[in-house]
Amino acid sequence: MTENEISYKIRGAIFAVYNKVGPGLLESAYEAALSYELKNAGLEVKTQVGLPFVYEDIALEIGYRVDIMVENKVIIEVKSVDQLADVHYKQLLTYLKLSEKKLGILVNFNTDNIEASIKRIVNHLEE
Repeated sequence: MTENEISYKIRGAIFAVYNKVGPGLLESAYEAALSYELKNAGLEVKTQVGLPFVYEDIALEIGYRVDIMVENKVIIEVKSVDQLADVHYKQLLTYLKLSEKKLGILVNFNTDNIEASIKRIVNHLEE
């Protein structure tokens, strides 16, 4: 399954969660509900995946965690904030670079327009 096919299923799961519970919950609640929906869609889902940080040749035990990893290809960063900030986009892009993944989805559930609050972030890997 390609990243685009996975992202299509992720969008459907995001809409399902939002339509069932709406805005105003904690990020952890949305993460759990979204993971449940994705698993029900037949996708491999891991939550709070440890992300190693390697600086030069040294692996540092910093403790970065990806909210949701789908099919070991797409990272989902779940937010429940008043407004997404530039740093949220940069954080996800950094996670994509560190994990060498191509696609990330940034979603803010604390909104009245979920469609506008789903952002695709692409890591242009060096070929």
